[in-house]
Amino acid sequence: MTLEVGRFAEQASAAVMATYGETQVLATVTTSSKETTLDYFPLSVEYVERLYAGGRIKGSRWVKREGRPTDDAVLAGRVIDRSIRPLFPKAFKRDVQVIITVLSVDGENDADVLALVAVSAAIAISPIPWNGPIAGVRVGYVPQEGGEGLIVNPTTTQQSLSEFDFIVSSNKDKVVMLEGGFCETPEAIVSEAVREAKKANAEIIELIEELVKEVGKPKFVLPEVSEADDLKHKIETDYKKEMDGAFAKKAEKEFGGEEVGLLAKTIAEAYEAVYSVKDIEAALDALFKKQVRENVTKHGKRFDGRKLDEVRPIEIELGILTRTHGSAMFKRGQTQALTIATLGAPSLAQLIESPTGEETRRYIHHYSMPPYSVGETGRVGTPSRREIGHGALAERALMAVIPSEDVFPYTIRLVSEIMSSNGSTSMASTCGSTLALMDAGVPIKAPVAGISIGLMVEKDKFTLLTDILGIEDFSGDMDFKVAGTKTGITAIQLDMKIDGITDAIIDETLERAKVARYMILDKIAKVIDAPRPKLSQYAPKVQIVKIPVERIGDVIGPGGKVIKSIIAATGAIVDVNDDGSVFISGVLQEGVDRAVTWVKGLTEDVIAGTEYEGTVTRILNFGAFVEILPGKEGMVHVSQMSAGFVSDPNELVKVGDKVKVRVLEMDDQRRINLSMLFGEDAKAKPDQRPSDRGPRRNGPRRF
Repeated sequence: MTLEVGRFAEQASAAVMATYGETQVLATVTTSSKETTLDYFPLSVEYVERLYAGGRIKGSRWVKREGRPTDDAVLAGRVIDRSIRPLFPKAFKRDVQVIITVLSVDGENDADVLALVAVSAAIAISPIPWNGPIAGVRVGYVPQEGGEGLIVNPTTTQQSLSEFDFIVSSNKDKVVMLEGGFCETPEAIVSEAVREAKKANAEIIELIEELVKEVGKPKFVLPEVSEADDLKHKIETDYKKEMDGAFAKKAEKEFGGEEVGLLAKTIAEAYEAVYSVKDIEAALDALFKKQVRENVTKHGKRFDGRKLDEVRPIEIELGILTRTHGSAMFKRGQTQALTIATLGAPSLAQLIESPTGEETRRYIHHYSMPPYSVGETGRVGTPSRREIGHGALAERALMAVIPSEDVFPYTIRLVSEIMSSNGSTSMASTCGSTLALMDAGVPIKAPVAGISIGLMVEKDKFTLLTDILGIEDFSGDMDFKVAGTKTGITAIQLDMKIDGITDAIIDETLERAKVARYMILDKIAKVIDAPRPKLSQYAPKVQIVKIPVERIGDVIGPGGKVIKSIIAATGAIVDVNDDGSVFISGVLQEGVDRAVTWVKGLTEDVIAGTEYEGTVTRILNFGAFVEILPGKEGMVHVSQMSAGFVSDPNELVKVGDKVKVRVLEMDDQRRINLSMLFGEDAKAKPDQRPSDRGPRRNGPRRF
């Protein structure tokens, strides 16, 4: 790995080009010259993929420019954002924009973790105050005899063999961000993977620190005490009693309440407009969060009165929606998710185009959180980055239990509609997805459940909170989501608000999450303990037919003539893969069965002596054509219609008649010659080679 400065983007606050193998990314960081008046830190991270990085041009005939970021690009940007955001000082209020441009990909070394390192280096050498540097690596796991098979920054080839895909961001001592998908991996292996990642990150951090010594710029100086701190201290002194009363009423209502807003107006009037109502409301909100933290860390008392390791009451309903293929509602306290499962033909899989090539996904999860879920008004439209991220987490959580295409040849789409939000909607979506899939009859390998664990740190003491509320998330230091089965972990996502957590906190969190997960899985099992035995009557029927690769042309036909005929006649969808797999789907089982029979007939070898019951399709003066298999017909010459002389085939058969025939031979041009003679008749009359021009003449022809 190399880090280079000074070649590109000289007007940015800092820019670093990172190279790993032949993968190269450019990370720039820029800050505004003035402070913002926003009540949050305005950090934006853009991860820009260019198809030229992999030597590719967009496949569309009309649009060649890259469009909106792919979901994978959004997720890569979120991983970087979540890794660096906790390390900016709260007093720093300038706009900060990070832009990563993927310049080259070699198909073996990932650009996303390299981008994370480049961003860390760029911020570290910039004048922006930041409690870094950090580093990030991807960890894979390939089981080996006689020891663990952990691999740091596995190549693409190694990732195809790995049992998990795990990104770990950390400084030399603490973990700042975790993101991973696993195959029911035991907690002990996950903990060991974190430790190995920290060792590798420490080496990368040393490289960044060397770069800072060489080219690092002096950091902006921040005020030690802000006006906001002075205001909070003043309110605590002057309005302690009124503040406690308003907070108590807010706690009774659990979410919202007008009392705090009314108190803010009263204080603003008393201070004679020295402070705005907005500033006072922000100060009261900070004081309320401080009270929530003190109740937990000093008294072990949670906002809603639960024990520290207690999960809120759970409600489950199945089959709520009548015409969908599967549906379920999962409710945990005030968090409620309605998840719908839809099954489709394999051809409906999602096609994804990236610098490294194209891939298809047959299992997709989408997440939607409308404004009404938190009792607010707001924008409705394209999904936010948060919605994309939460959907991807729930998707990853069930990836390990989705049946293979050979077992269940369907495209599967899940949509989680968040009806109410008060803490960890992504894990509610995970539980709802498990229920919806089982309601749809999808044979998942095992049920999956998820839970979020919170953290509040006070000096050297830390307190873990199982199943955090929204206010505990806002007031706390960590949101650690863990999903899995009874066997092991399937997904992890860690978001931090402080500068990181220790190995001890991680180990205890994983164990706490395991206990809660088992409890939720038991609740699920009481409602539905296995996938339904049959699919919904409204779900499409899908069957797979394997044909020899060399016979694919027989199914497709010249210019697609044959396959179009099958689709038109049966109403089924027929998709042919290059490996000879033919996926046939349709709403009506009758049409699917007919298409399956047709495809099998087209690729079935006709052997001399085989008997069929066929249908007469055409009659000519020298014989009749009989369809013995769908799309495959042969000719019965007049000499093979009867033991006696036949002057006119119409005397024996009509178009549409069902007749029993025997295969005489298939000639060099793959034409099938048939006979209607059996038993003694066939013995009495020797087989004659039919001709489409009439009876064969014996001996030389004379003119």
